[in-house]
Amino acid sequence: MNEYRKEIMRNVYLTVLPARKFKTGCLSAQFVTALGRETASYNALLPAVLSRGTMRYPDMESLSAAMDTLYGTTVTPTVRKNAERQCVGFVAGCIDDRFALGGEKLLEPMAALVGELFLDPVTRGGRYLREYVDSEKTNLTDSIRAIRNDKRDWANLRLLQEMCAREPYGVSRLGDEESVQKITNHTLYRHGQQLMSAARLELLYCGSADAQRVEEAVLQAFAALPRGEMEELPEAQIIAAPQSPRFVTEEMEVTQGKLTMGFRCGSDDAPAMVLANLLFGGSSNSKLFLNVREKLSLCYYASSAYARSKKILTVSSGIEPKDYDRTLDEIMHQLRQVQEGQWEPWELDGARSTALNSLRSVADSQSALENFYMSRAAVDQRETPEELMQSLQAVTPERICEAAKSIQLDTVYFLRGKEAAQ
Repeated sequence: MNEYRKEIMRNVYLTVLPARKFKTGCLSAQFVTALGRETASYNALLPAVLSRGTMRYPDMESLSAAMDTLYGTTVTPTVRKNAERQCVGFVAGCIDDRFALGGEKLLEPMAALVGELFLDPVTRGGRYLREYVDSEKTNLTDSIRAIRNDKRDWANLRLLQEMCAREPYGVSRLGDEESVQKITNHTLYRHGQQLMSAARLELLYCGSADAQRVEEAVLQAFAALPRGEMEELPEAQIIAAPQSPRFVTEEMEVTQGKLTMGFRCGSDDAPAMVLANLLFGGSSNSKLFLNVREKLSLCYYASSAYARSKKILTVSSGIEPKDYDRTLDEIMHQLRQVQEGQWEPWELDGARSTALNSLRSVADSQSALENFYMSRAAVDQRETPEELMQSLQAVTPERICEAAKSIQLDTVYFLRGKEAAQ
């Protein structure tokens, strides 16, 4: 895919992905800012409040009616975390101009609406409407509580909170309940103005319109964007594992224990690390799945994930509390197998095929393209799916072993039922 990227205003970047294969056009607008405990909840709440209306369309009814006139255009609030950075904004979609019954141009009004949501939100007395802020605070609080109610998600979050307690990465993308309750319509408005003045703005379009037309549309839509002193974005904090791993055990009303493990990775060979993770636990052909889960029946599920921007690998599993020691030992044994190159050729072929197929599928979906390119732009990475595929095909078994040997255990978090502790 021929990517077009340009800085169109100060600290405002436009990426255009030409694609005529889709029947819709996708426009994403994301402010990239530092992830922090004090601001995470503000950033998570902001797009939800902004999506409630503009001065021209001050409520959901009138805003929905306006989008209906644009052939059912949609605008979805987004909140993401990439390393020590948080991305907040909107992803909009509408049918491609080619399919408009009257030949209307839809890119321009879609872009204008997104710009309006950011720059001309419905306000009263110089602040957001209290009823909108209070309503969205309730929704955000419910979303935060939902993580705790899903014990697998909760264990994964608690692992990162413990492992990265001194790093912004340990902060949830949604913030926390206590911070949400302190937000007022006045403080949120002030935060929003500061964010839009200082944060980097990443714009991405995927569709059939040419780059020049997209640039003109977004320049007009964001012409009133304030640009003050620019925020300096933090680099990802890469930290070595401690000499002795930390072990944390907590109790909740759960019937199935949740064993999660966090590892620090010292290798700079990202393609080799991707394959090492897939061999270890990142696919249905992995050692964790085939051996720990299927062969030994030590867990209900077991998988691993690699966060490239932080060089952190995590393992998530559901177990019977009585199998804690055996499962922990076996997971570490399977990691050593990867580090020592103890795998069959079909295992590596399967891991490589999984990675390549995943990258190939990116081009089949506008949402996948948006997520791929925005996630990389957020952390200043520039590889295309095609370039990543080439780098993965060049990885040798020796490189995988070398990369895997840099994986060191940092933290083990175990969530067990209260009755299991008695």
